[in-house]
Amino acid sequence: MSTHTISILTENRSGSLSRIAGLFSSRGYNISTLTVAETEDPEVSRMTIVVAGDNDILEQIVKQLNKLIDVIKVMDFQEEPIIERELLLVRVDSTKSNRHEIVETANLFNAGVAAVTAGSITLELLGTTQSIDEFIILLKPYGIKELVRSGAVAISKSKK
Repeated sequence: MSTHTISILTENRSGSLSRIAGLFSSRGYNISTLTVAETEDPEVSRMTIVVAGDNDILEQIVKQLNKLIDVIKVMDFQEEPIIERELLLVRVDSTKSNRHEIVETANLFNAGVAAVTAGSITLELLGTTQSIDEFIILLKPYGIKELVRSGAVAISKSKK
């Protein structure tokens, strides 16, 4: 099984997300991450979907996505180099004695401090899914109170 990052340009209409997600669920595929937002054109939204699955079946899903009325363009980034990022906000238990250590760990990943309270520190990190996974592993010993991830967004690298 391989991971696919699929980008879909769709008309910005109610029900579009439901129809697109339905194609995946009807075939038994769990969507790992899903992000949706308007593009530079407010009438068009971009959905970035990350899903793991069999190449042949996902190829069929891509073909069926292209047949949906609201869908303008589908890009399966399986064979294409992409720039992919995800946003993480994580609140970690902290005390006066370990706060410096947590900030030093954050600095290793170029993460920023979003908020500090007497009992916690909230960090923000923009990075690849892999770097965010690694960052979370290093923070677990401090005690993660809350964690929010945006899901991946991706764009193809510019062609020369």
